[in-house]
Amino acid sequence: MDLPVYFISDIHLMLKRTDLEIKRQEVLFNFLQHIREKGGTLVINGDLFDFYFEYKDVIPKVFFPFYYEILKLRESGVKVHYVLGNHDYWVQDFITETLFDNTYFSDTEFIINGKNFFITHGDGYLSWDTGYRILRRFIRSRIFIWSYRWIHPRIGYAFARWISKKGENYHHSEEYNKKISDEMTIHANKQFSKGSDYFISGHYHQAIDLKLKNGKLLILGDWLSFFSYAKFDGENLKLHFWKDNEKI
Repeated sequence: MDLPVYFISDIHLMLKRTDLEIKRQEVLFNFLQHIREKGGTLVINGDLFDFYFEYKDVIPKVFFPFYYEILKLRESGVKVHYVLGNHDYWVQDFITETLFDNTYFSDTEFIINGKNFFITHGDGYLSWDTGYRILRRFIRSRIFIWSYRWIHPRIGYAFARWISKKGENYHHSEEYNKKISDEMTIHANKQFSKGSDYFISGHYHQAIDLKLKNGKLLILGDWLSFFSYAKFDGENLKLHFWKDNEKI
């Protein structure tokens, strides 16, 4: 991968283009322009969309400005990798063959400049997520995806907009956030024992840069409140906060 490598997650592009959503996307596009000018590689670690469902001949047109920015990024020579999250798993060939260089349907590993990166969106990792893990297996099954694609897109996207409103609050108590970071530390240490140097997760809407005994744990925050990203320059991996977020 070309250096530097940027990591972002949990952008949650919305199906409804409100004034706030347009402003939020402008901040993101400024960040993408920065990468385009500087060069490197971009890894999007899940929940890029708040909802994305691709039909054989239909994609959500509301995301066209984002599609355009990604294609400009790739035309400049920047490779873009996409690890699917729990909000955007239901992709087809537009995502996998047209928009991104590589798309990953599960956890993946990269070796960059001699360092081993373990990349996961992070959903389903918590010990108390048993019910969610069962639900995830069902909604990612071939029968569910096949059945949903028989629903007219207008109905399918309308249902998604209704569901999206139920998940607008991503703020948790400090106690809950600590439970998450403690448990993800356990998972990170397991990966470090297998040879990983870095464990990078999204999903939890926390911005954590934690040096552990045998590696580093990063939880990437989001582009809803933190506007955070990680950058690996070939030697160090650090969490940063995009300077233009004051435009929101």
